[in-house]
Amino acid sequence: MSHQLQLGEVDVSGAQVRAVWNRKLRIPRLDENLAPQFRAGCIRESQAALDAFLDGLSGVKWINPIDANRSALNKARQMRDARAVGLTVPETLITNDPDAVHRFFDDQGGAVVTKMLTPLSTSMGKAPVFVRTSEVRREDLTRLASLRHCPMVFQRRVEKDRELRVTFVNGHFFVGGIDASESAGGQIDWRSATPEECAWQSDDIPEDTADRVRELMARLQLVYGALDFIRTPEGELVFLEVNPSGEWGMLERDLGCPISDAIAEALLA
Repeated sequence: MSHQLQLGEVDVSGAQVRAVWNRKLRIPRLDENLAPQFRAGCIRESQAALDAFLDGLSGVKWINPIDANRSALNKARQMRDARAVGLTVPETLITNDPDAVHRFFDDQGGAVVTKMLTPLSTSMGKAPVFVRTSEVRREDLTRLASLRHCPMVFQRRVEKDRELRVTFVNGHFFVGGIDASESAGGQIDWRSATPEECAWQSDDIPEDTADRVRELMARLQLVYGALDFIRTPEGELVFLEVNPSGEWGMLERDLGCPISDAIAEALLA
């Protein structure tokens, strides 16, 4: 069976493809004049056609394979596998039950943050709606009724000395650290700090942690991933999550990490 896809003004044949850098798959953008009663069906058909084309490329090198990417986006699975390989993971609750949040808050002594299971934006750039990791205060517990519409992740707040972005490419590591402790917002989520308040610095992780990350990535079947860790004041590394399509450009730009070269080499291997 032959595979052909038109991308804008470019026709792509499956026979031309030798490797795939699976960055992000977005919802198809359709003509605004398309009748509303046909829009949902056309989106489904467009996605199905793209899935069919990409499935026809199963014999080429992928970073990352689509099924592995989708499976790895499951935060609960990430944390389970991270614990299984010996990484430290904060106490975590995923719920839409306000009473469960109250109990978790008390159990953690009020040291709790919350975040979403999936991003509202597919970019680190400016987006219409972007929910960052936020601290849960006791007064917030009176406003939990809306959880029934949108479950969230609640985690024990980990005291930090530094946040690490660990970029993994086919067994290789590129590590940047950031100290956002002087920024009120950055103490919870470094993305809330301004570039003037914090900057990326070269960093590393111990070899035993690197071995555990390699095992985690093998379990998740990921060739590439951007992992977030907190280093505590005592020097312990705490795993937060791995994004199979996470950002890495800031480490290459600010620290000179040759991540794009590593990705290209992995695709051509």
